[in-house]
Amino acid sequence: MGYHSKSPIHRSLAVLATMIRTFCLLLTMTLFIGACSTSPTGRHQLMLVSPSQAIQASAKAYPEKLKEYAAKGKLNDKPVMLARVKRITGRLIAQAIRMYPESRNWEWEVVLIDDPDVVNAWCMAGGKMAIYSGLIEKLKPTDDELAQVMAHEISHALANHVAEQMSVSLASQLGLAVLSATALHDNRYRSAALTGAALAATLAIELPYSRAAEAEADRVGIEIAARAGYNPHAAVSLWKKMGQVNKKSPPELLNTHPSAGTRQHTLAELAPKMMKYYHPHEVHPVYPLN
Repeated sequence: MGYHSKSPIHRSLAVLATMIRTFCLLLTMTLFIGACSTSPTGRHQLMLVSPSQAIQASAKAYPEKLKEYAAKGKLNDKPVMLARVKRITGRLIAQAIRMYPESRNWEWEVVLIDDPDVVNAWCMAGGKMAIYSGLIEKLKPTDDELAQVMAHEISHALANHVAEQMSVSLASQLGLAVLSATALHDNRYRSAALTGAALAATLAIELPYSRAAEAEADRVGIEIAARAGYNPHAAVSLWKKMGQVNKKSPPELLNTHPSAGTRQHTLAELAPKMMKYYHPHEVHPVYPLN
């Protein structure tokens, strides 16, 4: 015989289930609000992983990522090219510290990876950087253009994009709706959730950033480069070269990165506004890189 109405127990369970779903929804909203931060351009960021935790994870991940190249003798094996990278990057770091004093205590470092096929550079949380020889050999950038590359990567670290990327990954893995506030805010639970954080930090710089993060790094980077004495208009010519190298890149709608053409247009609008910071004849401080 079928039941035409629910028993009191069933009704109570249904009410309890509804209450639990409502609680989880409210909890999720609360956690998102409580774990939000603001980027240098005023954008809201999810920050389940704190910047300091991202820096710690990156410090562990950095030597691990470079180990294979070091074993093959492909790390810092082009002294002239490396010296140029360090000179330009040192000027950028000096301005980054001036603009963002909290980065003064970072253990800044940059290496040159000898891989002629890779046109790339990156910066982990805490200022751990790398640039591939392929970028310099294929693009043949001027100092002003190379400065735009490194300033862009530095800006990812300054804007806590690695921590943000790790946070998004953590949120998707753990499922915010079933986490308690204690689990997210108690360091013991957070540490357990971040087991393998060094791997997460590596993936954060290997996976593409969002369009918002890329645009933000362009905006912050072009100003840092200008303040360091590098021509803002070089950002446009850089992306013109990048577009020529990456002619086979997918359409913008299928790519999380803005297209080279879109970046050229955006940076062309930004460049004149940055000229007030550009004083090429001044003596610019250089952060000492080992």
